[in-house]
Amino acid sequence: MATDSSSQRIGVVGYGHLGQYLVEKILKDGSALGLTLAFVWNRNPDKLKGSVPAELILCDLTSFADRRCDVIIEVCHPQIVKDFGLRFLSQSHFLVGSPSALSDPDLNQKLRQAAWQYERTLYIPSGALWGGQDIQRMNDSGKLKALFIRMSKHPSCFRLTGDVLSDWTEGEGRRVLFRGSVAELCPLAPNNVNTMAAAALAAGMLGFTGVQGEIVSDTALSDYHVVEVEVSGPDGFSVHTVRRNPAKLGAVTGSATYNSFWNSLLCKSCMTAFSTKKHQDVQLKVLHVKFCRKISTVAHILDFIGLHSYALKQQTL
Repeated sequence: MATDSSSQRIGVVGYGHLGQYLVEKILKDGSALGLTLAFVWNRNPDKLKGSVPAELILCDLTSFADRRCDVIIEVCHPQIVKDFGLRFLSQSHFLVGSPSALSDPDLNQKLRQAAWQYERTLYIPSGALWGGQDIQRMNDSGKLKALFIRMSKHPSCFRLTGDVLSDWTEGEGRRVLFRGSVAELCPLAPNNVNTMAAAALAAGMLGFTGVQGEIVSDTALSDYHVVEVEVSGPDGFSVHTVRRNPAKLGAVTGSATYNSFWNSLLCKSCMTAFSTKKHQDVQLKVLHVKFCRKISTVAHILDFIGLHSYALKQQTL
């Protein structure tokens, strides 16, 4: 397949509802936007047949480097981030669609170090998080005192480990499934709390252990997911937002989240700005730099038509 040498080559790991959406958008609109699909991988490759051109199907994920991607997008499962994240960053920029994986502090640190070592960028989409920029500004200024996020969904929309919700019945109403730190919550609901994980990354001073979360099963929520964010600052300052994200029964991801991922890809000019050290002058113009002890964390929120993606990179001074 002939491609423009100046286009961004995109690899998509995962072909669920979100993966399908991204693949279809790239195939349909990517050429005019400077995006080329390099490969699609799925746990079950049979699901790709008839939907994805045969030459774009990657059967063995360990051979991803042969496709020479500029950006690899994971929209599959946190385990893929753990198993392949470091290898992805050694070859390309990496957009983590399952940031709940970063609740593991060791993996979080290793991915950031790899991003710096290989001169790549680790992108974290905010998904359904509302007000992420404001949260990060408060965090960076030292004014963020507390952050709480409640996610309420129909029980069919949850994918939990164990049997926490195995006994739900239609019409039972509202049930609090868990309330505690996001660090504790991520392993319980790795596919459902990526919004909370994005918030924990934006609120870096609080982190996964400091940001508090709650997940609620509610059989009345048949048409949308509800995300509530409560932010506390100094002298009694507080903000409470409520976002209703349209979603079908059984859907893990709300429909508005799809555009968030797609618009992240459209900022290819920002992505290329991080590719080599010679672009450091560009990087410093678009990123906010914060120094903490011997680690410099570079964190930027990219704003796309009201939707956001966090770009995280770190270096040792």
